[in-house]
Amino acid sequence: RQYIRQMYAECEAASVREDISGAPERTLFPPEHTLFFQSQIMVTVPRKLPKLVVFDLDYTLWPFWVDTHVTPPFRKLNGQVVDTGGKKIEFYPEVPQILQTLQDLNIPIGVASRTGEVDGANQLIQLFDWDKYFWQKEIYPGCKKTHFNSFKKSSGTPFEEMLFFDDEHRNIVDLQSFKVTAILVENGMTMKELQRGLDEFAK
Repeated sequence: RQYIRQMYAECEAASVREDISGAPERTLFPPEHTLFFQSQIMVTVPRKLPKLVVFDLDYTLWPFWVDTHVTPPFRKLNGQVVDTGGKKIEFYPEVPQILQTLQDLNIPIGVASRTGEVDGANQLIQLFDWDKYFWQKEIYPGCKKTHFNSFKKSSGTPFEEMLFFDDEHRNIVDLQSFKVTAILVENGMTMKELQRGLDEFAK
């Protein structure tokens, strides 16, 4: 894995280019030996990056409400995550690539969810093998401002240096009042949405 990361870094360094304004940008692309990428999607990474990226869960990383549409406890069956009734549980397909990309950019990742199904949400994160990506998880009912105050207290990162993705407009409005760069996600997280968020943050 260390060898793969080294090759990734070399590819990143080799791809520095000048944009129209003359400001250098880094273009990340998955060469054949970069095994942790799932699809051939290019991500142009601006010079200015957030110091923390935070994701909502329901309809942001996975296409359901964990407290309504599925029934915990969850488990693995024949390599698939299922709920107590045997229903297959899936996430948005590009989420692993998104999380890995941010990790390789050394950007801490957090989760901010208002769900009341705290145990179920944490269990799914563990079964999807996402715990390795998340620096901090704030999963409990309440205003997202409370979640972000916790992130700021733990990390010392100013709100202005945070990037947030969520599917609910009310949460976007709340966090914009904190000067967080907040992106409304309407059809789940994709690499295109990640690009949009990074570009918006860099403005």
